Amino acid sequence: MVFVKERESQAVRRGGRASRRGEIVAAAAGLLRERGLQGVTTRAIAEAVPCSEGAIYVHFKDRLELILAVLEVHLPEMLVPLHGLRERIGEGTVEENLIAAVEGLVRFQQRVVGMLCSLVSEPELRGRFRERLGAEGRGPERGIRTLAEYIAEEQALGRVSGDVDAMQAARGLMAGAFFHVFTEELFGHGDALDAKGMVRQAVG
Repeated sequence: MVFVKERESQAVRRGGRASRRGEIVAAAAGLLRERGLQGVTTRAIAEAVPCSEGAIYVHFKDRLELILAVLEVHLPEMLVPLHGLRERIGEGTVEENLIAAVEGLVRFQQRVVGMLCSLVSEPELRGRFRERLGAEGRGPERGIRTLAEYIAEEQALGRVSGDVDAMQAARGLMAGAFFHVFTEELFGHGDALDAKGMVRQAVG
């Protein structure tokens, strides 16, 4: 993801104070949860920080840059447990390892699902979002591949049945995490997360 690093450096040098980028991202994230994408305006962000609207453009050239920055802030919720699978091949139990990964996926979705659903209703912004993530090779497919690679490695060790389709199992876990959070957000309630059940259904 491209951030305006040079502008940040210049802003710090000119003002003699720390960058306000983190405060702006936090304010945008809060507004996204409270008001949806349409409520995230430069004026609303500036009031929430508080800062001038011009200060926002020092760090972000447009709204898409800001949305991507919000996503990036929350990515560790998902990426840390997913990447941790590589270190857990043959360690612990497959069930425990995949449960930790699913719980990370759910935490990430809880942070961003409202924003992503709002994005669907803005065709121009949605198109640019697709182009950016496609150009950077990002998106849910990367997470699915990481899950599938882990499952395949455990199959090679005989810890997962060879009858399991690793890619389909990975897609099922990713889809299950999203659906759990989506229905919870839409209806305001839902069943408690059954990560163990999701994992057992995926890999047996």
